[in-house]
Amino acid sequence: MTSEFSALLKRLRREANLTQEALAERAGVGVRTIRGLETGERADPRVTTVRLLADALGLRPEERERLLSTAVLRTPGGEVPDAESPAEPPVPPAAASAPEPTASGPTASGPTRSPLHEVLADVADQVAQTVAARWRREEEQRQVHDPYPLPVRWRPVAEELTDHWANIRRLPPGSAPAPLELGGQLDAIVNVYRRIPSGRLVVLGRSGSGKTILAVRFALDHLKARGHADAVPVIFSIGSWDPTAITLRDWLAAQLRRDHPGLAAPGPGGTNLAEGLVETGRILPVLDGFDEIADGLRRPALEALNATTLPLLLTSRPAEYAAAVAETDVLTSAAAVELTDLTLDDLAAYLPRTTRKARGRSATGWEPVLHALRERPRSQAGANLAAVLTTPLMVTLARAVHSDAPDGDPAALLDTRHFGTPEELEDHLLDNFVTTAYRPRPRPGSGPLRAWDPERARHWLGYLAQHLNRLDTPDLEWWRLGYGMRRTTRTLVTALVIGLTIALVDGVVGTLFDSVAYQLLDGLVAGLLTGLLFGIAYWFMVAAKDAAVEPSVVRMRIRGGERRTGRNPLRRLMIGALCGLVFGVGYGFVRGVLNGAIAHAPLPFVLAGSIGDGVLYGLMFALAAGPALGLLTLFETPLDIRSALNPISLLRTNGRTVATQLLVWSPVFGVLVGFGSLAVVYPAAAVLGPVAWNLTAALKLGLISGLGGALGYAFSLTSWGQWTVFSRIWLPLTGRLPWSVVAFLEDAYRRGVLRQAGAVYQFRHARLQHHLARGPRAPLRTSDPDGSPRGGPLK
Repeated sequence: MTSEFSALLKRLRREANLTQEALAERAGVGVRTIRGLETGERADPRVTTVRLLADALGLRPEERERLLSTAVLRTPGGEVPDAESPAEPPVPPAAASAPEPTASGPTASGPTRSPLHEVLADVADQVAQTVAARWRREEEQRQVHDPYPLPVRWRPVAEELTDHWANIRRLPPGSAPAPLELGGQLDAIVNVYRRIPSGRLVVLGRSGSGKTILAVRFALDHLKARGHADAVPVIFSIGSWDPTAITLRDWLAAQLRRDHPGLAAPGPGGTNLAEGLVETGRILPVLDGFDEIADGLRRPALEALNATTLPLLLTSRPAEYAAAVAETDVLTSAAAVELTDLTLDDLAAYLPRTTRKARGRSATGWEPVLHALRERPRSQAGANLAAVLTTPLMVTLARAVHSDAPDGDPAALLDTRHFGTPEELEDHLLDNFVTTAYRPRPRPGSGPLRAWDPERARHWLGYLAQHLNRLDTPDLEWWRLGYGMRRTTRTLVTALVIGLTIALVDGVVGTLFDSVAYQLLDGLVAGLLTGLLFGIAYWFMVAAKDAAVEPSVVRMRIRGGERRTGRNPLRRLMIGALCGLVFGVGYGFVRGVLNGAIAHAPLPFVLAGSIGDGVLYGLMFALAAGPALGLLTLFETPLDIRSALNPISLLRTNGRTVATQLLVWSPVFGVLVGFGSLAVVYPAAAVLGPVAWNLTAALKLGLISGLGGALGYAFSLTSWGQWTVFSRIWLPLTGRLPWSVVAFLEDAYRRGVLRQAGAVYQFRHARLQHHLARGPRAPLRTSDPDGSPRGGPLK
């Protein structure tokens, strides 16, 4: 029976002028697979296969969605409906307010909507609501509208940085189109974007020129006018993308799952919701910070972007983008604009409105600065200010330091004794921004902000900035705060914390069964061995791969009929049994060696006993760990799509998940170890001879194993546990972070030093991050106690 998918695939292959063999070679699948799909013999194609075929055919977003939709289209009885005739072509997007068609997002294709289309349309609506709320809150936090947004304007860039206008306007061969009019300002960015038929725009601007503010405004304005079938603009900090390790679409899906953990839930067609949104064109990527990609990766990144036809908006500094273009090519089918500098009129209109008027007169403290810029532009002070106060970043820093601070006299900016160059003036603003941000001040509606010593705060922020520089990413992820250290250091710290924890558990619980003296020794041995074994496991499973333990995308549901994650309990059971076997054999063998050494037994007797103990403990822990881990799978359910709106909520969600896992896993594992030991030891005694084991010993082993095993697993193999080991214990202990890390990060966000980008923090600007990473500098005071301007160091 020929399906709609089969007919559509055959038609698309023929339109691409490809044979079955050629398509199979391009897609990397077998020719028999292609034949089976086109004849209907293979009635249930995998989504990954459909993705490969769509890429090989070079499909447009609407064609890709149509192909994916028909791949999962089924009747209630599970049969694939007949479709002898080729599928109808998709309806092109509406033209919004421009005369030419746009590429702002997919629309309904055909008269009927497939299950995939319906599910993903609803999911996209929920993501749109979350994204809009997130960036509205971020604009408020950064005082973008106080008193009004700084002007952000742009102009077309040089022709060598844009593609041919025929490609941008999607015109047939032989056309000679005129360039599009792309000039504009912040509130018109969506209209400008909609004039571009290809839906691909590059926004260039130097550091601090307002690229991120423009990206946020684009997302919010686009969401305001978004229809149910339109794509959702989502801002991605592209600086963390490694195009040599992961494809663009897979990276976008991974970022969506990070910021919206509920999108990891299974969706129609055997894929997760995040992948479904990306594959069907329901996400409009706003890729912020192309210049933040590592130097050697910008060329492959641009080549990877050119390998897709995704509509997108890309921001970058001009020099980095131009260098990547020189090495390969422009962004295919993309128009480009460049942000312009602020003017003196912009400063004169904005800065006086950011500070209070002096008593008895209408002038403000900014008048001397504006006068110098207007009347003495060639003086050293005027030239320095003219070079610095041309970007929104520097203007907002100047406002924070000299308008918002009670003693921040703007006239201090004219002091050429301390600010002889524009660079020194910029350093002054960056240095004093942190000091100003941490001055005592009230927080509206919530009392005063927490008091932090500015120098200590600067030290901790400097460590965070250096940490991000070492990882070469702008994203401050709480689950990777310890990953700036060497892998060996992380492994040793993890093993040390687990060893001390289990030694404490063993020592305290064991006193219920044995003497304190014996249990102290037993606790030290158990802690040493368990720390060693968990350290080895951590090295091979995490550190050696130089990977992070990612936050969990599930929660635990003991009761209720909610949908499950689709994970296979049998697979988890086998993994758990294997890990338990390895751990038990190692633990039993080492314990046998130590017991033999303490008893001064002959070496052959020690080896025989150690091997026997290794076998027994291996069986005990394998029979316990496998079922316990498999049981956890039955209680896992996907997170809600609106979950984890910010880093702290994601941390708390993972903390609750780990706590519930421990409450389930610890007693189950302990009971299985305890009773499993009896089930293993007594039959083994018939083979090995008398074994010193009884119910009390089984109960003791079960209690200690249940508590110790659960804590060891949590600290080494969960993101919340790694956060606890490094951010709550090791880094504060070594002075690199405060003890109350969560409070510090949240406070830095409220003070405007950090910003939130989904589930991660970022520094307010990359320039501030790199400046803080350079180490402490002496901040400058802006006035003497009597109020006279001064540029001397703060006391």
